[in-house]
Amino acid sequence: MQKERKHTYNTGIIGNCSYIAHIDKSTNINWLCWPSFQDSFVFGGLLDKGLGGEFSILPSNGIKNSTQHYLENTNILCTVIDSEDGTYRVTDFAPRFEQYERYYKPLMLIRKIDPIVGHPKIRVSCEPVSDYGQQAFQKFRGSNHIQFERADAKMRLATNMPISHFFDDIPYVLSKPIYLVLTYGSPFEAPIERTSEDFLSRTKHYWQKWVKNASIPPFYQKEVIRSALVLKLHQYEDTGAIIAASTTSLPEFPGSGRNWDYRFCWLRDSFYVLTALSHIGHFEEMEKYASYIANITQTDRGRLQPLYGIMGEHKLEEQTLDYLEGYLGNRPIRVGNQAYEHIQNDVYGQALIALLPLFTDHRFRHQNLAFTKDWTTFILDKIEATIDEKDAGIWEFRNFENRHCYSNLFQWAGATAALKIAKQYGFGEMEAKASLLREKAMTHIESCYDENKQAYTNAVDGENLDASTLQLIMMNYLDPSSDRAKKHLEQLEKELKGEHGLFYRYLHRDDFGKPKATFLVCAFWYVEALACVGRLDEAQEVFKQLLSFGNHLMLFSEDVDDQDGSQWGNFPQAYSHVGLVNAAYRIAMKLDSPVFFESLYE
Repeated sequence: MQKERKHTYNTGIIGNCSYIAHIDKSTNINWLCWPSFQDSFVFGGLLDKGLGGEFSILPSNGIKNSTQHYLENTNILCTVIDSEDGTYRVTDFAPRFEQYERYYKPLMLIRKIDPIVGHPKIRVSCEPVSDYGQQAFQKFRGSNHIQFERADAKMRLATNMPISHFFDDIPYVLSKPIYLVLTYGSPFEAPIERTSEDFLSRTKHYWQKWVKNASIPPFYQKEVIRSALVLKLHQYEDTGAIIAASTTSLPEFPGSGRNWDYRFCWLRDSFYVLTALSHIGHFEEMEKYASYIANITQTDRGRLQPLYGIMGEHKLEEQTLDYLEGYLGNRPIRVGNQAYEHIQNDVYGQALIALLPLFTDHRFRHQNLAFTKDWTTFILDKIEATIDEKDAGIWEFRNFENRHCYSNLFQWAGATAALKIAKQYGFGEMEAKASLLREKAMTHIESCYDENKQAYTNAVDGENLDASTLQLIMMNYLDPSSDRAKKHLEQLEKELKGEHGLFYRYLHRDDFGKPKATFLVCAFWYVEALACVGRLDEAQEVFKQLLSFGNHLMLFSEDVDDQDGSQWGNFPQAYSHVGLVNAAYRIAMKLDSPVFFESLYE
């Protein structure tokens, strides 16, 4: 039986593909970066309750109870507060809907406060900050709004609530719906009540239509829908980039020092993301993300980085903000990510197999015929140049390099994808080169095989097992029905499997010592591997167990404590939700058909 969790993230998120806001169960917006994911927070109570500002709607006599839920099949969040004076509901949403043949997704956050029982007395506090809490905004009173200004940044809060309550500490008796419309840049200049209700209705319709148009099998459909909605929010629609998380410096484990900025797009993980988008049938998001990848790989003709900024920025210089107290006192607080400097050679294969459908799927290939040969040749040349190199590997080790099995696996996959493209288009020279590189990658992978363990180790001449090698089974490098695949999985289970299906990335020492928390996406990989080798009942049972590690809204973190199930790491983690979607799809396909999952490359 799972122990009671000591720590979970009691927040929900809203967004519109321009920004993401975190709202905790007290109604406070404790994380919001404006004007983009990568900019300073304007509300950052997650990292410092004093310097992080505040946007809360609190009862004057304290909270007796608080619950949160989403309106069904939407990213509209409701927080219900019980107090001595009564009960009220706060509905938070970021407007998003179709308008003038494009999507309306402004830097606007709308909060609707409804009295439910009694006459609750509330205090509304809106105190944004800038420059990561180093500066406060100047506050100016308007007739029906408050203007916040700091240097070139301007925000406005428009409301039908008396403005005096924001300047004098006087409770407001809630007897009718109140609307709070916070904007960045362009001010809100429209009828407050009518426009807010119209935007709420249209946003609700947008999200429910988006879900209705998704292809989601019945296996744990409700949970997959929530993960799909979370993944959608992490796409920066202007460029198509999908960030790993909207937060920075939430620790992988208390006191670990593993506090990273995840507000960037990992090109290295593009295959998994595009696979999830394909599974749920949302090709618009898939095409936008693929376009972002293609733009980077065509403009960055040097060595590809593991990650880039949402606008395609190359330099993501890392600095620490030592004046912030950190989440639950955990430091350092990092802005930027040094991993952009790392050598991670799996990135080329990731990019090639991620974009493979654009060149071989007849629904898309007509749009990309002009640059198919040049782009594929460019990536294949990069695989050739790096196939014998050591690198930092998928887990971004900062102080040592190896020739990693995982990196060679994706070079094998990239060469296999290039081979498919070459055969389909009749590129004879490319076909020969791809075949040679595929064989070379296989040689490197096989040199990671340990005869005594009957398993593949993390690297050539390595002794440690690594969860990333689960992909040998899932990518069909190993025949899932073979004894070799089944024994490899058994060895990984013996060494890396924790309680309740959780899985460690690895257990050897790294730059920060031995890992103390499991990595949730690895557990979903484990579920897929179980399904691949035919252990379908176990796959379903483990999947069910993993769902218990979501928070009250079925949002998942990056890391989970194996001992008590506590959530840690940046939150919510897009790749954890990607893992859930892909694992559910894999099981659903197995339940629907007795044959093994068909290879992408055959």
